[in-house]
Amino acid sequence: MKDFSKELNFKTSRSSGAGGQNVNKVETAVTVTWKVSDSEFFNERQKDLISEKLKNRINLDGFLFLSVSESRTQLQNKKIAIEKILELVDRALIIPKFRAKTKPTRSSVEKRIEQKKKHSSKKENRRFRF
Repeated sequence: MKDFSKELNFKTSRSSGAGGQNVNKVETAVTVTWKVSDSEFFNERQKDLISEKLKNRINLDGFLFLSVSESRTQLQNKKIAIEKILELVDRALIIPKFRAKTKPTRSSVEKRIEQKKKHSSKKENRRFRF
């Protein structure tokens, strides 16, 4: 996991929801922004992969946004935001293994058909006849 936290920009705002006076006067919510294309930690292929996989979270200007207001303190929310964005980007960089399609074996096909016939006959025997 690459630590590109030096490239992150932080903006604080007041959290929403219940909380009384603390919510009304203290800016504890943290919004993290990161310009994917300007990153020096990743090569172009990795940037393209990040942009493709996280396209729903990236705006038209190329900024990745993440807001956190889980904790009552700004510092804790900032730590949580850094962890979340690092994990998000780390997961985006994972390339899934190629799965080659395989044909079922003849014996497995025959076994499946035989089981279907047995099941069908079992149900047929349960039917009420006049």
